Amino acid sequence: MKFIYTLGLFVILSSCSSQKKNTLVTKKGLSDSQLLTLVQKQTFNYFWDGAEPISGLARERFHSDNVYPQNDKDVIATGAVGFGVMSILVGIERKFITREQGYERLKKGVDFLEKAERFHGAWPHWIYPTGKAKPFSKFDDGGDLVETAYLAQGLLCVRQYFANGSPKEKALSEQIDKLWKGIEWDWYRNGGKNVLYWHWSANVGWKMNFAVTGFNECLIMYIMAAASPTHTIPAEVYHEGWAKRGAINTNIAPYGFPIKLAHNGQKDNVGPLFWSQYSHLGLDPRGLKDRYADYWTEAKNHTLIHHAYCKENPKKYKGYGEESWGLTASYSVKGYAGHSPSHDLGVISPTAALSSYPYTPKESMKMIRHLYEDLGDKVWGEYGFYDAFSETADWYPKRYLGIDQGPIVVMIENGRTGLLWDLFMSAPEVQTGLKKLDFQSPKL
Repeated sequence: MKFIYTLGLFVILSSCSSQKKNTLVTKKGLSDSQLLTLVQKQTFNYFWDGAEPISGLARERFHSDNVYPQNDKDVIATGAVGFGVMSILVGIERKFITREQGYERLKKGVDFLEKAERFHGAWPHWIYPTGKAKPFSKFDDGGDLVETAYLAQGLLCVRQYFANGSPKEKALSEQIDKLWKGIEWDWYRNGGKNVLYWHWSANVGWKMNFAVTGFNECLIMYIMAAASPTHTIPAEVYHEGWAKRGAINTNIAPYGFPIKLAHNGQKDNVGPLFWSQYSHLGLDPRGLKDRYADYWTEAKNHTLIHHAYCKENPKKYKGYGEESWGLTASYSVKGYAGHSPSHDLGVISPTAALSSYPYTPKESMKMIRHLYEDLGDKVWGEYGFYDAFSETADWYPKRYLGIDQGPIVVMIENGRTGLLWDLFMSAPEVQTGLKKLDFQSPKL
């Protein structure tokens, strides 16, 4: 009996110790600057301590508890890798890590990408640590041009960051340059059509048949394709494909905020917030204009519409309001969903408001304080804020998605210093590509 009691006490104490270890105490009274840095550092850890160990690159997802078992911790996500390498540059600048540590990790990742399976230069959506493609779906087992564009956006920032560094840093920049120039954007015109296609497979060819038209999160793909010095596309592919000969435009003003770009062709509503974030991790929207839109105004108004919608809270969900807002693609109570004002399931995704920090600093800061100071460890864990939650459903899963964590680190930094915007826009090819498509920017 004494042995059983002692063993039971040991188990209880061990459990308490483990729980204590996994509970992160929040600090009250932090200044805005201190809190922003803390959020960036904690979220950065997803791409540092939480990276897939063989490649050193970003995992697709990570579950912090056993409530939602996970059997895919080894899966690398190409888009999240692009966001992650940008986050490592933030980590260097914020002194979360040293420049040498950052270089070593980035070198390891670029070496992996150099050997990984590619399809006419494009990486797949998911990659195993062996470098082989992991099929995203039955016919999506080859190149993913959108995810590749996110990766290329990040890699160009790294190239620019190290371009004038030490000999080994310059060598890394040159290594990245070769990878970038090897992406065959023109191949993804599917036989020379004036539109880009999302997928191509060595096994099933163009069977996915997904021509990418706007407006959505894929703007950066067309920018990168136009910018390519080796496999570029003519301007007509952008204007006829992405912009649909002007049919990309609409003229609505939800809550009084004008929108000129039809979201996924829908003329009367707006989509999830990641559509105004992913392309602008590197592509600086400040003063960026073409014949279709002013991209700063579009991104800011898109965000303000979400903020106003959550304040109004027409479906009367618990917890929505001035300090709890933002709908985007994330985990949801039942699976995964692209949340937006027209598809509101009562789920708030922290990345939505936090990654909007450059557009709405005051509104986003209120959200950060509410999450950190009021909700605390319900939503805050070892890699920053968890992916999504619902007060209505009393649902607080301790799960992360790489493609949602990355924009938090990067966009907060862009709002604070413009770091990634400055790096990306400094690339000569990017400037050439934007000019080809008739964009205007103070940086051109």
